[in-house]
Amino acid sequence: MTLPNLKRPVVLAGLALLLVAAGLVSYDLWRAHQALPPGLIQVNGRIEGDRILVASRYPGRVAQLRAHEGDVVKAGQVLVKLDDSQARAQLRAARAAVTALQADVEAARRHAEQAQRDAERFHELRAEGTASIREAEQAELGARVAQDQYAAAQAQLARARAGLSEAQTVLSDLSVRAPEDGTITSRMADSGEVSAAGAVLFTLVNLDRLYLKVYVPEALIGKIRLGLPAKIYTDAFPNRPFDAELRTIASQAEFTPKEVQTADERVKLVYAVKLYLKENPEHRLTPGLPADAVIRWKEDVPWAPPRR
Repeated sequence: MTLPNLKRPVVLAGLALLLVAAGLVSYDLWRAHQALPPGLIQVNGRIEGDRILVASRYPGRVAQLRAHEGDVVKAGQVLVKLDDSQARAQLRAARAAVTALQADVEAARRHAEQAQRDAERFHELRAEGTASIREAEQAELGARVAQDQYAAAQAQLARARAGLSEAQTVLSDLSVRAPEDGTITSRMADSGEVSAAGAVLFTLVNLDRLYLKVYVPEALIGKIRLGLPAKIYTDAFPNRPFDAELRTIASQAEFTPKEVQTADERVKLVYAVKLYLKENPEHRLTPGLPADAVIRWKEDVPWAPPRR
């Protein structure tokens, strides 16, 4: 009559052992899912690009707006033209001044050459006794004055040419151009507006030089170095990892930025690291896109995707 009572604890103990074993297996599977193999470091962040600010050196009214957000532009391409009517008038005046002074310089040159020939002739006549000392001295003085006038005319022409060059530069700079290839991410200029000197008109980002900015915990910073390979994964292209290279490591640690989800993570010391994409085919990746990355600091370790 007591056998069933004896079996019950045994059965319960067996069930408990099975539950513990199942729990251990589940925990091991969970850890295997969560942890990357030694030699790989998982990080995450947002894709960024070095911003290129486009501004005008001179103030002016926006006469023509030739670019907008999202446009892909080439280096040297005109993005906006400021009103250049006054600059064109100044350029015409500068050209006229140069033309007039070129004629003055030519006349002064001929006069100086003739005065020098006269001085030399009177010097010879004086030696022959057919010209007085006073006549020879006056001729020599005239040659020096003519030479000074020629030099002054040349200096005026040089200043006029400098003014012409400056007027040409001002006119050229009123056509604001893209300093390099890139994509316009923001536009602050509108047709008809008056822009101040130095005011930013556009912001460009070169989509061929993007990077993922991530934060590596202080405990792991000793494992990484410049030049390490990395692979970047995005939700937009989950089956297409993008090759990257570690090119920047911050020299000082900082607390994890506030955009990190948990308060516990935000109190940890981390180092900012930039993983530069080796390519961005068809410009699929853009600034602001969240992404995960795997950095490999041991060469013989096979790649593995980030754990979610």
